[in-house]
Amino acid sequence: MREDAATESDLAAAGYRDRLLTELAQNAADAALRARAPGSLWVDLDGSVLTVANTGRPLDEDGVHALTALRASGKIDSTDGVVGRYGVGFSAVRSVSDELELRSTSGSIRFSAKETRSEIEKAGLKVPESGVPALRLVWPSEASPRAGADSEVVLTLRDDVDGGALLSRMAREAVDLLLELPGLTSIRLGNKIFERTERLLDSGLTEISIGTQVWWQYQSAKARWIVPVKNGVVAPVAEDVLRAPTRSDEELSVPALVVADIAMQPDRRRILPGASIAALAEGYADFVGALPADQRTALVPVPAFARSEVDSLLREALLKVLQEKAWLPVVGEPDRAPQRASVVPGLTDDLAELLTDVIGGLVVPELSGPRHERALAAVSTHRIGLARIAELLSGLDQEPSWWYRLYAALEPLVVDALAVEELGTLPVPLSDGRIVTGPRTVVLGTELGDSVPPVPWTRLVHPQASHPLLSRLGATSATATDLLSDPALRALIEDAADQDDSVATELASTVLSLAAHVAPGAAPSWIGEVLLPDSDGELCSADQLLLPGAPLATVLVDDSPFGTVQPSFVEQVGEQALRVVGVGWGFTVFREELPSGPDHDLDSEGQWWDTLGEDPEYIEAVRDLDLVDENRWADALTLLLESPATRTLLEDRRGYTAWWLRSHAELGGEILGLLRAPHDRTFEDLLDVADHPGSEYLSSVLASDTVDDPELAQLLLDRLADPLRMPAPAVIARTHHLLADASRRRVLDLDELSLPSFVRGLSGELVDPGDALVLDRPWLGPALPTQRIVLGSFETAEALADLLDVATASSVVGGQVVSTGVRSSWAAQPHAVLMFAALGREVPGGEVVIHHELSVRLTGAVEATVSVPWWVDGDGIHHVMRVWAAAQGI
Repeated sequence: MREDAATESDLAAAGYRDRLLTELAQNAADAALRARAPGSLWVDLDGSVLTVANTGRPLDEDGVHALTALRASGKIDSTDGVVGRYGVGFSAVRSVSDELELRSTSGSIRFSAKETRSEIEKAGLKVPESGVPALRLVWPSEASPRAGADSEVVLTLRDDVDGGALLSRMAREAVDLLLELPGLTSIRLGNKIFERTERLLDSGLTEISIGTQVWWQYQSAKARWIVPVKNGVVAPVAEDVLRAPTRSDEELSVPALVVADIAMQPDRRRILPGASIAALAEGYADFVGALPADQRTALVPVPAFARSEVDSLLREALLKVLQEKAWLPVVGEPDRAPQRASVVPGLTDDLAELLTDVIGGLVVPELSGPRHERALAAVSTHRIGLARIAELLSGLDQEPSWWYRLYAALEPLVVDALAVEELGTLPVPLSDGRIVTGPRTVVLGTELGDSVPPVPWTRLVHPQASHPLLSRLGATSATATDLLSDPALRALIEDAADQDDSVATELASTVLSLAAHVAPGAAPSWIGEVLLPDSDGELCSADQLLLPGAPLATVLVDDSPFGTVQPSFVEQVGEQALRVVGVGWGFTVFREELPSGPDHDLDSEGQWWDTLGEDPEYIEAVRDLDLVDENRWADALTLLLESPATRTLLEDRRGYTAWWLRSHAELGGEILGLLRAPHDRTFEDLLDVADHPGSEYLSSVLASDTVDDPELAQLLLDRLADPLRMPAPAVIARTHHLLADASRRRVLDLDELSLPSFVRGLSGELVDPGDALVLDRPWLGPALPTQRIVLGSFETAEALADLLDVATASSVVGGQVVSTGVRSSWAAQPHAVLMFAALGREVPGGEVVIHHELSVRLTGAVEATVSVPWWVDGDGIHHVMRVWAAAQGI
C-alpha cells in the first residue's frame, strides 16, 4: 500500500503533471479507435466539478482492472493503434482531484481518497505519509454518462485548483492533441470547439485543417511528419518536442512536427534508452519529395546547435536519408539524391536550358537561389561556380547564337570582380570559326552588322555571339575604324605585296567589308596600300586608283600616276567602301598620330615642318596637291570645298594643306597667299580679291590680316609704291604698321627685301624716301605736311623707319613754342577732368600751358612757323590751344 501511495503521488506530482487533458484525450482517442468510429471529447466546468466526456468503446472489466492496478494496461496487446500502454496515464486525474467518478454506458465506478482513508483506518493500518492511494480501491456508481457520450470522467476539483485557469490551459493544448491523436476529430472546451478535417492531396500528403490553421501530413512506417502551411507555403518549425504521440520533454529543432512510434518511458516524457531514433527518419525523404518543388529545401535541417541528444541523433539521421534518397528536383530528369546533383547558384530558366546537356543533374532554378544555399549544402549537393562552368564549356562546339544566349543567361550572375575573374576562361567563338579561351583575348565589333567576314589579324568575336557581357569580362570593343587602324593589318597589307594574288584579294575582300561601315577619311592613310584590281586587272595600291568618273581626274595633270579601279569590281563592293580605303573620287586625306618628322611623302613637307614651333600631336593633310594642273586650280578648290574632310583642312591655317595652297596654288596667275578674301579689307586696294565662287570660305589659304612671310611683305611694299594703286589712308597706315611689326618680330630679313623708289605718304601721294618722314610723335602730325608723313603706329615707328630706310620725324625736325600761354594744371581744368573720366583714367599730375593761339617754330627738315593745337616741348610740358582744348575736353 505504501508503494502504491508513493507511486501514485509521484505520477500525479511529477510524471503526469500538467497532462490531465492529454491523458484523458489519449484515453478518448484509444476508445474511438477501438470502436472504429470518429472520436469526440467534451470538457465542461460547473463550479468545482470538471467533466470530461467522450465517445468510443465504453469501459470494460479489463479497463477497471487497469485503472485500479498500476502498470497493468488493458490495451497493451491491442492491435487497434491505441496509445495507452502502461496503465498509469489515468493517474493524471490525481493532480487536480481526490474525488472522481468514471461513468460509462457499460457501468460506472467511483474513486475516493476520503473513503479509501476510512477503509485503511478500519483495517488498523497506518496511513502512508505520501497520502492515500485513491486509485487502488473502487466503488460502484449508479450514475450514467451524459447523453451522446459513451464515457464521462467527473472530477471534483480540490480547493487549491483554479478551474478557470485549468480550462484555459486545456484550450491551449487542444490543437496539438487533435494533431497528435488521429482517433479524435473534435474537442469542445466549454463553448470553444476545435475540429479537425482531413483532405488527401494529389501529392500523397494529407491536408489537415483545424479552424483557420492548415498542416500537411505524411505518414511513414515509424512516424507522422506534419508541417504548418500558410497560404500554400510550408512554414518550417523552429523548435518543438518529440511527440509520441503526445508531447514529450525531448526538445527538437527539426523543421517539421514529428509524431513518433517509439518506445517511451512510462510517463512519456523521455524515450527509453536504446530506442531506435534513426528508424524515425525512414520515409522523411518521401515526405520532402511530396512537397512542391520550390518548397522542399525548407524541410532540410540546416546546421544548428542541437537542443538535445535526441535532436542531434534525429537531425543526423534525417540528413543522411536526405543525402541518399531521391527527392531533389533537377532539370530535365527525375528527382535525384542531392549527393548526385549539382547546383549553380542563381541559375535561371534560360541558363538551365543551355547547361542541361553540359551538366547532368542540375538543380532546378527554383531551388538555386541564395535562400536555398544552406539547405543544399547540408545535404551535400555539389556546388558549381562560374569558374567550373567555364571549365566545363571548354571544347564545346555550338553555334555562335547559342553562345550569345549563354552570355545573356550568365550576365545576371556576374555581380562583382570575383565573378568576372571566375569567367576568365569562358570560351568565345570568333568570326573566323575558331573558339578561343578567355574574353580578355578577344575584340568585340561594334556596328559591324551580322555579315562580318573572318578577320585574320585580330580575335574578332563572331557578330552573332557578340554580347555586352564579354565587354564586362575584359573584351575590348572595336569599331570598323578601329579594326582598319590595327597595326597588325598594316603588316598583313605590306606582306600581301610579296604573296600570291589570291592572298591579297582575300585580304582586300575583308578590308572592304569592314570599310563599308566606316566614313570616308576615318581610316588611317596607310589603308590605301591595300591592293585592288585596276582597269587592266593588275593589282595596285588603293591610293593609286580612282573611281570611274572621279572628278579628281579632271583637275590633275595629264600624266598623273593614278589608274582606275576595275568597273566590275566597283559594282561588286560599292563605291563607299572603295573611297574609305583611299580609292580616289576627290582628294584623299592622310592622317598620322604623333609624327616624328617630315617623312610622309608630301610635297615640300620639310619647308612646312620648319614653320612649326614644335612637333604636332598629329598630321592631317590632303595628298597629291602637287599633281593638280596649274590651270585647273579654280576647279580643284571647288572640289576641295565640296568634301567635308578636305574643307576642314582648308580652315586650319597652320596645317600643311592651307600652308601648301598659300605657297603653291594659283588663281589668275597669282599665288593664293597673295590674294585676299572679299570680306578681308586689311589690305584693300593693295591685294587683289581671290576670284572664286567659294572665296569667302578660303580665308585660311589666302593672305591673312598680318604680314607673316617675306613674299607678302615684298608685294605690299611694291603695291604701296605702285602709282596705279590708290589705297585709303587707313589702309596705308595699317599696312605700314603690320610691315613694321613683322620686321620687329624678325619675320623679315631686311637685307633680302628690295625697297621701291618711292614710299606712300599718309595723303596717298608717292614720296621720295629722302623727303619722307616717319611720324613717331603724335604732336608732330598737325605740324608736318601730310604728303611727307609716313604713318604706321607710334610703337612701331622706329621699326618702320628701319624697314623703309626713312628718317623718323622727331630725329630731323625740331620745334620751339613761340607763343605765350597761361600755366595751369590738369586737375584745375574742368574739361581735362571730364576727358580723363571718360577715358577711365586718373587725372595726371604736372602742369599744362593754355594758349590763345599756339605757335611753334619748326627747324631742321622742315623750316616754318606753324599754328598747332597741341605740342610737347623739350621739358615734357604740354601746350594746348584754348579753343582746341575745350573742343577736345583737354
